[in-house]
Amino acid sequence: MDNEIQGRPAHIAAIRERAETEMREMGVDDAFIGRLVETFYTRVLADPDLGPVFDARLSGRWPAHMEKMKSFWSAVAFRSGAYGGKPVQAHAGVQNLRPDLFPKWLSLFAATLDDIAPTPEAKTWFMATAERIAKSLTLSLFYNPALDDPTRKTG
Repeated sequence: MDNEIQGRPAHIAAIRERAETEMREMGVDDAFIGRLVETFYTRVLADPDLGPVFDARLSGRWPAHMEKMKSFWSAVAFRSGAYGGKPVQAHAGVQNLRPDLFPKWLSLFAATLDDIAPTPEAKTWFMATAERIAKSLTLSLFYNPALDDPTRKTG
């Protein structure tokens, strides 16, 4: 048990080091993450469906949100553990947020990556990560297991 406890920091450091190496090999650094977040959210705000939903929630707080998103993506990419937010809780109760907006969000994210990703590998990694996040949020916010209950099906 003692070796397990003592080995944990080294294990975490090794995970972070591998992530940093992987990201560096794909051309990903903090500057790219900043550009990704800035470019993406500029497009979100300009989108007729997504813009109003985001702006209603974040009006007057955009700079703080942008920094939070940069921290989030940096923590995910580099596995730094630096982000301590709660994405599901942050999105719960967002007025006019609907499941059909997530494919639009992903489409804008993909277009952003098409335009600015430093390598095809970076685009693939960030897109796969965004897809997992969108799926997780959609399930967490909108899934009702009772609707899948075969005993409740009619027909």
